[in-house]
Amino acid sequence: MHYFDCAATYAPFEGALECYENISRTHFGNPSSVHGFGNDALRILEDSKRKILDSFGLFSTHDCIFTSGATESNNLALKGFALRYQNRGKRILTSCVEHPSVLEPLKSLEKMGFQVEFLPVNEAGIVEPAVLEKAMGNDVVLVSIMGVNNETGAIFPLKDYLSITSRFPKTLFHSDLTQAIGKLEMPLNLLDSFSFSGHKIGGLKGTGALILSKKRALVPQLDGGGQQNGFRSGTVDVAGAASLAYAVVKSRQEEAKNLQKETERATYLKNRLSSIPEIVWNTPDYASPYILNFSLSSHKASVIVEGLSQKDFYVSSVSACSSKKEPVSEVLTAMGRCSRLAGNSIRISLPPEVEVKELDEFVETLKCLLDEVRPL
Repeated sequence: MHYFDCAATYAPFEGALECYENISRTHFGNPSSVHGFGNDALRILEDSKRKILDSFGLFSTHDCIFTSGATESNNLALKGFALRYQNRGKRILTSCVEHPSVLEPLKSLEKMGFQVEFLPVNEAGIVEPAVLEKAMGNDVVLVSIMGVNNETGAIFPLKDYLSITSRFPKTLFHSDLTQAIGKLEMPLNLLDSFSFSGHKIGGLKGTGALILSKKRALVPQLDGGGQQNGFRSGTVDVAGAASLAYAVVKSRQEEAKNLQKETERATYLKNRLSSIPEIVWNTPDYASPYILNFSLSSHKASVIVEGLSQKDFYVSSVSACSSKKEPVSEVLTAMGRCSRLAGNSIRISLPPEVEVKELDEFVETLKCLLDEVRPL
């Protein structure tokens, strides 16, 4: 099997699985219980939080709220910030190519009376800093722009954005870093909050976190027992938190090594694929090497993806979060691609352990399919 869809999900580390199983068996106490067994669970929970924050260099400045994943984290940050600080203003700025877990909560906030502005992107798929600067004002309560686009791999210039928003002290900045954590360096210390999921970095599905500046507060989105400093009620999954900490620490430790290898492999694969005439690249020059995205000008991408699957090569036609709903990529459309190209894109996201011979086999398999399948 050749799994080239790591932007959708990634195989969990053996250590993360062992961590989850061991703690589930031996330290299954409720961390909110006052007895010794509960206190043991609480110590593991606090240790997991410390490991994550230390790995980011944020232990003294930020808090870690454990969630079920980036979708919950984004909902908590966006709704929580907007409602907590709405006396500062009702305007919210974001990019038009955010993940649905950002776009949909913001649409909900629109129904609550907030004015959400979806900033356009250029042909490389990013918001130009000048566009953000022009949109800024003293009534902007929140800016939310991702670090890396989940479809194209485009890297957003967060430092440039933060330099702009820092001139507006009432404005908060949140970033969805799901495709960046454990892969690329980001200005974490400058963000009011950021989100990520465990299953993208070798952790388990159903785990994730919102990293929140200690200078900020938010309105909780779950009412209940007031766990996690009142920000996220519900009994915390201690084993899940510990496995997430394992994945964060390991992915951060291997970040530089994996980035170098991934860059070499992505460059090699892109050069090989560029020899195919009908391929139109959507991934810009400045992008994460973990994601390659191209369109087919003469074939239906979904048919080719299915053909590759039958040959044990697993890639994606669009984002896994929207592939069963929308055949045309809204991200590519926003970048100016015509409907034909936006509706026939393929995303490849390689694992760090991929070998060159696998990439050669993939290219040859793709070429054969393009020759065999009837064009559009």
